[in-house]
Amino acid sequence: MDSKAAFIFINSFFWQKTNESLSKSEEDVICGIWEEKTYDQISEQINLSSQYVKETGPKLFKKIEEILGIKVSKKNFKPTIEQLWQQQQSEQARCLFHSDYPTISCAQILTNPFLPLTGFVDDPELFFDRQPETREIFALLNSGSSVALIGERAIGKSSLLKAICREAPTQLLSPRQPIYLNLQQLENEDEFYTAFCEEVGISQCRGYLLTRELRKHRLLLAIDEVEKMTWDGFTRKVRDYLRGLAEGTNAPLRLILAARDPLDSLFPDSQNLGMTSPLAGICHQVDLGSWDEATIRAFIASRLQFSRLKPLPQPVIFTEEEVLHLIAVSGGHPQKLMKLCYQSYQSYQMIRKDCRGEAFGG
Repeated sequence: MDSKAAFIFINSFFWQKTNESLSKSEEDVICGIWEEKTYDQISEQINLSSQYVKETGPKLFKKIEEILGIKVSKKNFKPTIEQLWQQQQSEQARCLFHSDYPTISCAQILTNPFLPLTGFVDDPELFFDRQPETREIFALLNSGSSVALIGERAIGKSSLLKAICREAPTQLLSPRQPIYLNLQQLENEDEFYTAFCEEVGISQCRGYLLTRELRKHRLLLAIDEVEKMTWDGFTRKVRDYLRGLAEGTNAPLRLILAARDPLDSLFPDSQNLGMTSPLAGICHQVDLGSWDEATIRAFIASRLQFSRLKPLPQPVIFTEEEVLHLIAVSGGHPQKLMKLCYQSYQSYQMIRKDCRGEAFGG
């Protein structure tokens, strides 16, 4: 977290508690302290007297203690705020994967546009485009490469895999039938081959018979949760087999795999033999990271104007301070951001409900 992000994080608490922001000079002092500068250095940088800066620091610490309930000084300021930020991130992570959150179905009218809170997004209208990654993936697939989509848990890999499968008929230069397999639903190689054959629409078979059948097809095979291939029910053989079917410009398979870790580190059995992982050898890695500020703002704006959102007498608008808070606390993680936005939207609805109740004597 840099000094600007630290200020936004701290300022969000002041806004929540007092409905007021810290001043520009207070921001400059906070950023300077965060960057471990002396008061004299801060004074010189922001063109304020050294005495003023030296007085502002302790006053800030007192205000922070009153708002956050934690004691800070110039010496422990940065580690204390970092620890608070980490605690918030951990709390968000614990809540993030709770199963008792609302889910949605296609064409459903929404009372809150910030859904789904868990799982992947399979409603095309709710999928928020990752255009740079999507363009890169299709460019690689069209060039004859397979793709490994790498990113942390719940960053949006499954949603993007689903979107790639949906868009494949119009984006691939050479037509391929998209097949999606989630390994979390499969226990071993036998189940993998059974599911694969069912999705392709051929009789269950393996080995040469399967190869002969697959040569009649051109498939885009999207495999989710590739980590499952490290389990006892899977061996290197299935990875070798997939590679053999995916090599070459006109190969039966083109692969797009989703995993949390790079394939070479995910399958150390290859490294132990001084070899490259079979799948890593043919898959170009595309990293899926957190959203930047511009993307977060675009996402929030698009959801607040969502076409299937239940109309309200007065539309909900997030203030600039609220948006900055969402940016700072979510860290750009899409699912964390979704949950935070959901909570903010719900709060607006509750406030308006209470106001209506009071207006009618409730």
